[in-house]
Amino acid sequence: MRIVIAGENAERAAEFGALLADFGLDWQIDWLPAGAPVEPAMPAFDVFVCGLRPGPIGGPELLARVAALYPQAVRILLLDQSPNEASVDIAQGLDGAHRVLGRPLDPAELVEAVESVIDLRQLLDNEALKRLLGRINSLPPPPRLYLQLTRLLRDPDANNAAIAQALSQDPAIAAKVLRLCNSAYFSGGREISDMRSAVVRLGHQALLRMVLTIEAFGGLKLGSGKAREEMQDRALRASNLARKLLPGPSAELAATASLLSEVGKLLPGVASAESEEEGPNYAEAGAYLMGLWGLPMPLVEAVAYQRRPSQLRSGGFWVTGAVHVATALVAGEEPDEDYLRSVGMLDKLPQWREMVEPSALDEVA
Repeated sequence: MRIVIAGENAERAAEFGALLADFGLDWQIDWLPAGAPVEPAMPAFDVFVCGLRPGPIGGPELLARVAALYPQAVRILLLDQSPNEASVDIAQGLDGAHRVLGRPLDPAELVEAVESVIDLRQLLDNEALKRLLGRINSLPPPPRLYLQLTRLLRDPDANNAAIAQALSQDPAIAAKVLRLCNSAYFSGGREISDMRSAVVRLGHQALLRMVLTIEAFGGLKLGSGKAREEMQDRALRASNLARKLLPGPSAELAATASLLSEVGKLLPGVASAESEEEGPNYAEAGAYLMGLWGLPMPLVEAVAYQRRPSQLRSGGFWVTGAVHVATALVAGEEPDEDYLRSVGMLDKLPQWREMVEPSALDEVA
């Protein structure tokens, strides 16, 4: 396996080589100097690692270039422990990365990250899942407006008026945004009746999650409006909880992944988590669907492993762990205590239980 690390300290090459040898891995590591481009003529590589600003060429641009030229390569983004970068740069980097690691890069974490992504690909590349989705005549469409707004919010010149205008292009979604904006989840006391005020009240990230919820569940075929409302209620509550369990940009990833944790139930013939022997369960099917939509790999991974986070090779508590805890607690289930103990977070479980919001449907009833 060949790994290319861009813009980092090449003086650590010997250290990396020795530590990788300790793992019994015959991996080759090449260090790409700061400012060097990714070219089609480069020797093929399996893993690409860079920070947000590895040189004159930004990290998000490098990752996008790698995705286009070497689509099978695992792409890893490095962030400082206390990042001071613009949120737009972070969002672009997260979209192009399979995994996120802290700087300075730790060889052991690199090994875990690469093997975890490989495991995920193998999990989703199973014949039963492919056969199931192949029998479905019409898969749920990608969240078009969510993806459009995501691109718009990366524009530093975008303002709330432009965002409101984009929302207003879809009257059905705009009406649902206004309805949810005035619901028990988001209401600030004064009724909101126009899109620009809704954007201001919600904030950009909450607005993105709301639009994603509406689009993802809009085509839900569950037989009754009540079932759809219950699933949307769980999604919103889990999202609100998950974003409180992680710091920084990771909080928004956890919130978004939690919104989509049950999206696999959109697909007919998907087994419940309790009957996995009957076929692919909703977590794997949902992750596969999100991959088809082109959503970021950390979201796909979190949804895929939400029921069994201990199967991840990563030793820390990140997006998947937060989604696991949030979705379990909102569903009235117990999180995997052995997993939480292994990542040093079990003592936080009583506090997290207290943070679960009551269902808005119960309040209405």
